[in-house]
Amino acid sequence: MVTTPSELNHALYSLRDLLARRREQGVEGIVLSPESLDQLAFLPTTLMKMSASAPASAAAPAAMTETGPSVEAETVIPLMASNPAPEATAAETPVIEHASPEYSSAARGIEILNPEGSTKREKLNNLYRMAKASEAARKLESLRDQLVFATGNPEAGLMIVGDAPDAEDEKQKKPFVGPAGQKLDGIVKAMGLSRDEIYISNIVKFRPMIGDGRFQGPKNRKPTPEEMAASVKYIMAEIEIVKPKAIIACGGTAAEGLLDLSGSVSRMRGQFYELNGIPVMVTYHPSYLLRAESDPDKGRPKKRMVWEDMLLVMEKMGLTISETQRSYFT
Repeated sequence: MVTTPSELNHALYSLRDLLARRREQGVEGIVLSPESLDQLAFLPTTLMKMSASAPASAAAPAAMTETGPSVEAETVIPLMASNPAPEATAAETPVIEHASPEYSSAARGIEILNPEGSTKREKLNNLYRMAKASEAARKLESLRDQLVFATGNPEAGLMIVGDAPDAEDEKQKKPFVGPAGQKLDGIVKAMGLSRDEIYISNIVKFRPMIGDGRFQGPKNRKPTPEEMAASVKYIMAEIEIVKPKAIIACGGTAAEGLLDLSGSVSRMRGQFYELNGIPVMVTYHPSYLLRAESDPDKGRPKKRMVWEDMLLVMEKMGLTISETQRSYFT
């Protein structure tokens, strides 16, 4: 296990050397096991911890601003060979400019909504009425009738976005209020926030129907691409109105709706994307954590990965992080 910066340097250098040799041999890709992907998923937090524990004389990473530019300067541990050259001076230490992947609703051709109102709350209330009367959603005939819009603070610094309402959400007319919502509440509380301080919404505002819906009961399904396409303009309008400092996309479906991404959450998490200039973190859905808890060997590592994502969000927002918070699930 890598435990020191020098060991990490050597491991990264060895990996780079191996990939370079494979490329020279004509290999265009390599296959990683799920276990290897999980180990790589911990790398951002490992770097963060090493930076936090570095001596005061070490070069500190550039401070993150609350609404910084799309390109952030990050101090990266330089890759070193097994026989390192003499230590470079501060001026010679390489600094890599890392640009967060950028996404915009305009680039995707999403309709821009401008609900009337002199305050955020008035605009959101009018947006609620627009979503309730959505012709595009109704024409699909695959969504149930009860609108589940959003909950929370219009002035929130943090927005959490899921995919679609479940049975309990539909019953209470609020997103994330069932078992998954309770798990989310625990995560938010561990961040030092409360549900009243954040804004919670979904990509799709109506619960997806199974069959004709008459015998659906508590069963749920994820929304289809067509259902998300008919609904995404509303969540984009919510983001524009609230203007949060950061967004958390819960699950791969939410990432697909917000960022038009596809793939596994394990590959998308641990980094920020930019949506209309706002940083977005993709992480596992609370319902996935509930399922993972049935397997202790799987549940705890997944909880830790989600918490590492939350620590990155907290740092991005400028929230205070205690040593106790940093050590959760370690």
